[in-house]
Amino acid sequence: MTLPSSPKKVVVLALPGARELDLASVLDVFTQANWQLAPNPAYQVEVVTSDAKGRVTGMTGLQLVGNVPYFVCTGEIDTLLIAGGVSLVRSDPEEPSLVAWLRNRAFECRRVGSICTGAFVLARAGLLDGRRATTHWEYAKELAIRFPKIDVDSDPIWTCDGNIYTSAGATSGIDLCLALVEEDHGNKLALDVARAMVMFLYRPGNQAQFSVLLTAESAISPSIRKLQAWLPEHLTEDLSVPALARRAGMSPRTFQRVFTGEVGKGPSLHVEELRIEAVRRKLELTSLRLSEIAEQCGFASSDVMTRRFRFHLKVKPLDYRARFRSSIGPGKSLRKGHRSTKRLTENSGRQQGDMSSRSNDRVSPE
Repeated sequence: MTLPSSPKKVVVLALPGARELDLASVLDVFTQANWQLAPNPAYQVEVVTSDAKGRVTGMTGLQLVGNVPYFVCTGEIDTLLIAGGVSLVRSDPEEPSLVAWLRNRAFECRRVGSICTGAFVLARAGLLDGRRATTHWEYAKELAIRFPKIDVDSDPIWTCDGNIYTSAGATSGIDLCLALVEEDHGNKLALDVARAMVMFLYRPGNQAQFSVLLTAESAISPSIRKLQAWLPEHLTEDLSVPALARRAGMSPRTFQRVFTGEVGKGPSLHVEELRIEAVRRKLELTSLRLSEIAEQCGFASSDVMTRRFRFHLKVKPLDYRARFRSSIGPGKSLRKGHRSTKRLTENSGRQQGDMSSRSNDRVSPE
C-alpha cells in the first residue's frame, strides 16, 4: 500500500436531479479510504453544485447541500466526477459558464469521470468525443445516437480511455471509485474499503452489466420460467434438449420452439452460456484445476470446456484466470479490480482484453 504524501482533491459535481446513490457512493468510497489510512488521509472530497447557495434537489427529492458552488471551487483538482441522474439525460445543455468551467477543469485534472448518466454531461461538454465510454444500459443507445463521436460500449460496468472514466448505473459507481483507489494506493486498500462497505464482489471494469440470467428474456410460460430458475443450480445434470423438454412437460420439438421464442435463444445455447459463466466465476475466485472446474460446471472434459470457453470469450481459460484472478485467495468473495486503460496496463505489465460477457457449456449451440 502506498501511503499518501498529501490528500488528493476529489470534486463531485451534483447537478439538479442528481441521483443520491451516485453521489453517496463516491463519498463513501473515498471517505472509507481515508478511515483506513488514518491518521494520514488520502483524499479531500468536495461536492460542488450549480446553485449559488450550494443546494440541489436530488432525483428522489432529497435536499442536498454541497460544499460550494462550482464557480468558487478553487485549488488544484486531482479527480473530477459527475454524479448521474435520469433528468441529466434529456435536460437542456448546461449553462455556458458551467460547460466552460468543466472543460477547463477537465484539462487541468489528472482524472475526469462520470457515474451513470453523468456521461451525458461530459458528452455535452465534448469531453467524450473520440473516446470509449459507457453509461446505464437503459440510456446507452440514446447516448450513442445523440453523440455519434463517442464509442459507446453498453456492456462493461466501467471504462477508462486516457484519463476519462465512465461507469454504468447505480452501484457500478462504487466499482469505479474502488478502481481509482486501487490505482492510487494499491489493491489491498481497495479491498479493505470494499470489505468495510460489505460488498459481495469488487468487480473489474470488464465485468458485464448483466449476467446471463438477467440478459435472457423472461419467459411467459410458467414451466419455462421455472426451468430458467432451476438451471443454474443443476449444471452437472443432463441438460440436453430431450431432458429439458421432459422437465418442462413438452415434446422436444415443442420445447425447442417455445423456449427459443420466449427466452430469445435456443436452450442448448442458454445452457452453454450458463456453464461458461460458472467457469468464469471459478477461474476468478478459486484455485481449482481446469479438470475440476469442467466437472463442476457440467463439461464432459477440460478440453471441451476450453474449446467452448475460447469460442465465447476469445481467450484461453488460464489466460483469463491470469488477468482476472482474485488476489485475496480462494474462497473469498471479493476479487481484484482490473484497469482498462493502455496507460495503466503498461504500468502494471498486464494486457487488457475485451471480454464478451456471454457464458456457456457442454452442448453445442443451435
